[in-house]
Amino acid sequence: MGLFSFFTQELAIDLGTANTVIIHNDRIVVDEPSIVAIDQNNGKLIAVGEPARQMHGKTPENIKTVRPLRDGVIADFNAAEQMIRGMIRKINASKSIFRPSLRIVVCIPSGSTEVEIRAVRDSSEHAGGQDVYMIYEPMAAALGIGIDVEAPEGCMVLDIGGGTAEVAVIALGGIVCNKSVRIAGDVFTADIQAYMRHQHNIKIGERTAEDIKINVGSAIAELDNPPENYTVRGPNLMTALPIEVPISYQEVAFSLDRSISKIESGVLGVLEQTPPELYADIVLKGVYLTGGGALLRGLDQRLSEKINIPFHVVEDPLHAVARGTSIALKNIENFSFLMR
Repeated sequence: MGLFSFFTQELAIDLGTANTVIIHNDRIVVDEPSIVAIDQNNGKLIAVGEPARQMHGKTPENIKTVRPLRDGVIADFNAAEQMIRGMIRKINASKSIFRPSLRIVVCIPSGSTEVEIRAVRDSSEHAGGQDVYMIYEPMAAALGIGIDVEAPEGCMVLDIGGGTAEVAVIALGGIVCNKSVRIAGDVFTADIQAYMRHQHNIKIGERTAEDIKINVGSAIAELDNPPENYTVRGPNLMTALPIEVPISYQEVAFSLDRSISKIESGVLGVLEQTPPELYADIVLKGVYLTGGGALLRGLDQRLSEKINIPFHVVEDPLHAVARGTSIALKNIENFSFLMR
């Protein structure tokens, strides 16, 4: 095994719409935004991850920032390949010229089509992966939380990432019923941008909307520990003069209401398909919330009140999927039935 591990590098990759997390030897070695900066003239990669995010919305004509994934799937094949390659290079930057062969497990949305799965596999192989395996995100999230997925008991996971909200009921090592709702962090960001435009006549970029979501994002209009108002600066749409607007968490809750309702409908749709015995298990245990969307203030409370089942935000929801992918990679022989 020692010789094999010397020649083979094993990586668990959570290829997310908003963030990509790579785990190597149980350690998070990359946790960066899923974005690349490319020189338009020669197609060369200029920056990947956080340096590219800092360029987003600020580039001259010859540099283009690209987010290769949209709605949880690869939208730009070339940029995705360059991003995966660039992030793997960050891990091996200090290593010698010797390049070990790569065994990779990548997690994918449960609603992915065969074409979308092929795109992820091809990108990973072109970036240097010799053995590439896939695992569905809800299954990876369940493993990351520490659930025994092979037990004859039902558990439900709601993973709200950047591109998709994944709802799945898992039992006996398989997904019994699931739904992939293409409403998640990116749509929340767009909702905030639209609200600021209509309500306050101010134009803001993606990064500012993201900052609003992090600082005063909320799913309900009455919080026990409300955050302070967040001040936004930008141009007035009518006059183009600079204005400052304080925004409260209640306004954000109002702007996100419709999108969160669609996620609630997705959860109810999966519960309708759930066999009665598993339904009883879920009511007893509750639903596990993972992904960046789980950090939205009051979301667990809103869902619990609406659906009458307890919702629990798991510990470190941002990395639950990546950790589960890493567990699947380490036990690849035992979990081969979960892989694609």
